[in-house]
Amino acid sequence: MKVAIVGASGAVGQEFLRVLEERNFPMDELVLFGSARSAGTKYTFRGKEIEVKLLQHNDDFKGIDIAFTSAGAGTSKEFEKTITKYGAVMIDNSSAFRMDTDVPLVVPEVNGEDGKVRPRGVIANPNCTTIQMVVALKAIEQLSHIKTVHVSTYQAASGAGAAAMDELVEQYSQLVRKEEPTVDKFAYQLAYNVIPQVDVFTENGYTKEEMKMYNETRKIMHSDIKVSATCVRVPVMRAHSESIWIETERPVSVEEAREAFSKADGVVLMDDTANKVYPMPLFLAGEDPVYVGRIRKDLTNENGLSFWAVSDQIKKGAALNAVQIAEYLIKENAL
Repeated sequence: MKVAIVGASGAVGQEFLRVLEERNFPMDELVLFGSARSAGTKYTFRGKEIEVKLLQHNDDFKGIDIAFTSAGAGTSKEFEKTITKYGAVMIDNSSAFRMDTDVPLVVPEVNGEDGKVRPRGVIANPNCTTIQMVVALKAIEQLSHIKTVHVSTYQAASGAGAAAMDELVEQYSQLVRKEEPTVDKFAYQLAYNVIPQVDVFTENGYTKEEMKMYNETRKIMHSDIKVSATCVRVPVMRAHSESIWIETERPVSVEEAREAFSKADGVVLMDDTANKVYPMPLFLAGEDPVYVGRIRKDLTNENGLSFWAVSDQIKKGAALNAVQIAEYLIKENAL
């Protein structure tokens, strides 16, 4: 088994290295690729130094079985055929192919089998906010079909990359020193603030991030589910939170929902409000699962249910989900 990481020096690329090592992913060789800026950089993996190679249109992907790509949509589109030419499965972490009809969009706990059919040799990793939401929704969907979702996200700086995380830390330092904070990666200062815009606005008034949650959820769940999202950037480092309201076809009790979440693949139930137990990003950064709590009946709709979900954006929202896709394919002999 020969594996490649494209975009090895980025925040998600670095997380790929950690996740592959943590999970003892079955491979014989790892090859790292990057831009001219990161080529030549060396990283240690399983006690061995690996040098980042320059990503080029050549035969470097000959013999590679799985390529995890996280170098941006433009790079993924440009190098798709170079990467897949010799049979490598390209598991792509960008937005490049998510809504292409001939590219499966996969969250293993929800629709892992979709990854077996990949006409272009490409599998798309969904958007981070969508991934954690559909893992939670799957538990309820098995009880009663979900018709509608309203969701507000509380998205960490990590969603905008490693430099954005650095900027948030620097902004707090600058403000303590009474200096003008650096604002580069976000529309406004994020420290001591929340920004009700993630990605650019579209013609209907929703941002691209919000529309991703609408479209991707329907594709992953093979459902007519409707999702109305408000995506907000908050001054948190790397775990996203979501306040989720759902309407099901029949009433689902809080007890039913709790039991479903407690048994769901990839979900950890944290719902003991009497003892102030509920998911919080401060304590769940770096963890693998999607954590669910604050489960309650909606007061305005007998078929409504509300809950709160937290998950690490770089892990389950990106690198871990992609590695789990590869693990599923190996288990199913579907490479």
